Amino acid sequence: MDLFQKCYSFTRADEVKGAGFYPYFRAIEANEGPVVKIENREIIMAGSNNYHGLTTHPKVKEAAINAIRKYGTGCSGSRYLTGTLDLHIQLEEKLADFLEKEAVLLFSTGYQTAQGIIPTLVSKGEFIISDKDNHASIVAANMMAKGGFAEFKRYKHNDMSDLERVLSALPVDAPKLIASDGVFSTTGEIVELPKLVELAGKYNARLLIDDAHATGVIGHCGRGTASEFGLTDKVDMIMGTFSKTFASLGGFVAGERAVINYLKHHAPALIFSASPTPASVAAADAALEIVKEHPETVTKLVSNAQYMRDGFVNMGFRVLDGRTAIVPVILGDDMLVFRFWRKLFDAGVFVNAFISPGVPPNMAMLRTSYMATHEKQHLDRILEIFNDIGKEMEIIS
Repeated sequence: MDLFQKCYSFTRADEVKGAGFYPYFRAIEANEGPVVKIENREIIMAGSNNYHGLTTHPKVKEAAINAIRKYGTGCSGSRYLTGTLDLHIQLEEKLADFLEKEAVLLFSTGYQTAQGIIPTLVSKGEFIISDKDNHASIVAANMMAKGGFAEFKRYKHNDMSDLERVLSALPVDAPKLIASDGVFSTTGEIVELPKLVELAGKYNARLLIDDAHATGVIGHCGRGTASEFGLTDKVDMIMGTFSKTFASLGGFVAGERAVINYLKHHAPALIFSASPTPASVAAADAALEIVKEHPETVTKLVSNAQYMRDGFVNMGFRVLDGRTAIVPVILGDDMLVFRFWRKLFDAGVFVNAFISPGVPPNMAMLRTSYMATHEKQHLDRILEIFNDIGKEMEIIS
């Protein structure tokens, strides 16, 4: 059997392309925030994670340009060796202060961050316990830890009773790490953090929360999930990304100084990777400053998402309840999602098509997400187009 046979046999993408419904890898030719240009047409962007709209903010762009002028385009080494700039240390200190933790460590991508934490901390005879619907970055990190002979357990999505079932079956004295998204990236649901904290304490486990979709969205002035519930001192580690609210590229973990120092000297994902570029770090730093200076932007973001959530529900669409920037519209069938997506795109709206196996059976969806920079005319136009297409396809009446 040829190793490449699976590649030659993969036809699903080509079949969807042939039908004219392919929604992925669409090239954006210009980006103004809530409106982008694709195929030389202006499209309202309702699928971005650019939650505060800062990728086009003049101060963010200026910071990135100035960093290139001063430091060049790259660091040409890992953080461990020649790749640490004063910019990295400055941002780590600012993030630690913002998140109210002792220390922060930067990674080159958000995806890589989990791989820097979980396999480094959890080894043979120790346990990683993970929500079934955690982001792929955590799943990959769990598999790496398992490959290093750590024990890996999963519990039903956001189900604290099932988590306790799993925890109660483990050795009392065995080291344990519970990992969960703070805001789940597909549905926008918020983790049941108070109960999660309670169980972590009861069963002698440490707690890692991924705030990729929570930072800048929930919590006091956008400080994330732990802040949302007043439990910052009870969450051992908070990880996140710069590719959403912070308008850049990279990742971070915040926690106790001793833990961060251990990761800094033991995480292969850090030691053997080129460090975040000067422009990326400077852009994230500038975005963080803007978030701190304008906490009202968090209110605007959540208000925009709630306006859309209410609008979809009032029209008769099936929408998952929530209070984050992610508003999924459930259609249930993959091809129905593709057809609806195409009609939206042709009418000037871009959303994300989530299909199996990326979502559970009968949960194929159009995942919409919103920015603080969306104005009412953008939101009303999206709702109008959804309403027209929904009626045309007889999804709503």
